[in-house]
Amino acid sequence: MSAAADLAIERNAAPPGPWREFWGAFSANRGAVAGLAVIVLLLAVALFAPWIAPYPPNLTDSTAFLRPPAWEQGGSRAHLLGTDAIGRDILSRLIFGARLSLSIGVAVVAISAAVGIALGLVAGFFRGVFEIAIMRLMDVILTLPSLLLAIVIVAILGPGLTNAMLAVAIVVLPHYVRITRAAVISEVSRDYVTAARVSGAGTLRLMFREVLPNCAAPLIVQASLGVSTAILDAAALGFLGLGAQPPSPEWGTMLADAREFVLRAWWVVTFPGLAILAAVLAFNLLGDGLRDALDPKLKR
Repeated sequence: MSAAADLAIERNAAPPGPWREFWGAFSANRGAVAGLAVIVLLLAVALFAPWIAPYPPNLTDSTAFLRPPAWEQGGSRAHLLGTDAIGRDILSRLIFGARLSLSIGVAVVAISAAVGIALGLVAGFFRGVFEIAIMRLMDVILTLPSLLLAIVIVAILGPGLTNAMLAVAIVVLPHYVRITRAAVISEVSRDYVTAARVSGAGTLRLMFREVLPNCAAPLIVQASLGVSTAILDAAALGFLGLGAQPPSPEWGTMLADAREFVLRAWWVVTFPGLAILAAVLAFNLLGDGLRDALDPKLKR
């Protein structure tokens, strides 16, 4: 057999790379792939909203109050999903609302993950008083109902989108702290950490260059699931009038504006609710797929 043939056999027999192995495990979960496709679609809609939306989100039409969707009697192709009580196009507001809702989810996860990872690393490396103080504070936050705690925080800080994002970030913070601490405690006893410490590595290097990369898998899964939680909590605060304020086209705020018309104009409530459902379900499916792909015990 020729050398070229031997080389070809060796290449074919070589194990797949980490990314290829990850995608193989991830793509085996059809629900996760569907969730990823929906998320990519939502990101594209949010990115190109000014070019996709048929109207500006706050443009009113005095001749089209509570107009039904185009396929119902009295509907018009000019407003495919109908209009709200002051003549704003629902489709345009849903498209621009994707920007707000996804931005809220990403911002909340970024804030809570950054602070939670830092506190979890400190609790995992510096045992004793630091760990007890941090974990007891997280336990106190976890003992309170999440939505009620968010409402209390927003009531103290004042209603608004920024304060709502901060409140939701505080509510989901304990999950990142506990996951990071548990992963750090299991990693610091491994041989590679001992070898790095003997070679003269400082505490910060051990934290961020040695231990943290090996704790990334559960944090990535929690982050993907956390986006859906943030979108849902922010929508709940918007529905209660404590989140994004009118006329902002946030999905929860759209639901709040449509409460009094729920019986005679079903579309003003249904479509924002379906948008929240699709986004939350997509991120949950993505999180399940990432968990199956990143956890060796769950790989198919």
